[in-house]
Amino acid sequence: MTPHHRRLALALATTVATLLAAPVARAGLAIQSWITPGGSKVVFVESRALPIVDVQVDFRAAGAEAPAGKAGIAGLTRTLLESGAGALDEDAIANRVADLGAQLGGGADMDRASLSLRILSTPAERDGAVDLLATLISQPTFPALAVEREKARTIASLKEAETQPDAILSRRFAAAIFPDHAYGRLPTAASVATLTRDELVDFHARYYTAQRATVSIVGDVSRAEAELIASRLLAGLPGGEVPVTTVNATRPQRQTIRVPHPSAQAHIAVGQPGMRRGDPDFFPLLVGNYILGGGGFVSRLTGEVREKRGYAYSVYSYFMPQRDVGPFQIGLQTKGSQADDALKVVGATLDAFLANGPTEAELQAAKDNLINGFALRLDSNRKMLEQVSAIGSFGLPLDYLDTWRDKVRAVTVAQIRDAFRRHVSQDHLVTVVVGGDGDRAAAPKNGSKP
Repeated sequence: MTPHHRRLALALATTVATLLAAPVARAGLAIQSWITPGGSKVVFVESRALPIVDVQVDFRAAGAEAPAGKAGIAGLTRTLLESGAGALDEDAIANRVADLGAQLGGGADMDRASLSLRILSTPAERDGAVDLLATLISQPTFPALAVEREKARTIASLKEAETQPDAILSRRFAAAIFPDHAYGRLPTAASVATLTRDELVDFHARYYTAQRATVSIVGDVSRAEAELIASRLLAGLPGGEVPVTTVNATRPQRQTIRVPHPSAQAHIAVGQPGMRRGDPDFFPLLVGNYILGGGGFVSRLTGEVREKRGYAYSVYSYFMPQRDVGPFQIGLQTKGSQADDALKVVGATLDAFLANGPTEAELQAAKDNLINGFALRLDSNRKMLEQVSAIGSFGLPLDYLDTWRDKVRAVTVAQIRDAFRRHVSQDHLVTVVVGGDGDRAAAPKNGSKP
């Protein structure tokens, strides 16, 4: 790295630190959007407060697209994009990033594979970093040695996870609530071991296309400059096919799954498919879940499970909206010997909430907390980019952030009760309990003292 580029990197780090130290509250974002000639969506926010540009390219090339038996191919493909591209090998890519003073990021989940870029907005550095990112997404070389290395790393990580109760819980819970859907097919050591370099190349060619791409740009550039950035990023991509609309997951039947593990703590998940991105019930479910289990110490589940009975240090609930219906989950850890008692309290608390909804006092407190905390969702370029990329990738309204607080403010008790009844049913709740065997084995039996 030259002295000049060291100064650039230091300047970028300094501006980021300044941004984090002095958050700025924003009423909303002026989001612009357009479709490129190749069929990609672009979302853009001009922000002149700092000389920084944040860019993210999201592809419909994630876990949900993995062929049967090939779970893990999306994550491995995404990882290897930085292992060689165009005429650059892995070291050359790393050196180029350092010389530009840039930051690369991203990853892959079940809905999106993404690459993100943070760079100073000076034209030379900005254009150089955009060209590098364009090379990574359109010209990966998938070097054979890197493929085998990353496969080995992934397999080792998965094997380690197979011994951990929280990882086992996540896997078994996903498989149980999504028995006929890609969301339930998570990578395993066995599925990753079968992947070949040719399959990775084919996966990239099929799914890293213009029709499957969304570009998000936030920062110190004009609309005209943003259009040029998007054009340069997407120039090397094939058009591809328009993605097929996904189909909702089937609700599972009520069941309880117990997985033996020698841990003293029982790791517990209770839930079912919940809602998808853009669901009309999003705001009633958001506010209602804050009251049920998303509001920390002020939530009902915490009050009943932790405060009144001391069954768990932490208990929570959440909806995770995804492109298709994502999960609704209640989670906690408790001693194995009291897992059944804790589950009874969880069930009774949920029953009461489904029957009656929240009180007016609970509703007002939840609204106040959510609305007052909204500014923290937009207090940095990075957070703005996260919000904007979700809006673009999932087709949310461009005024989503501008109207967010008003929609929270408008939620009623009746709306919460009705939305929860539509999305959560005791007839479809799946309970998974992993571990706790160590505590149960040590507990006295038949009332005898140890």
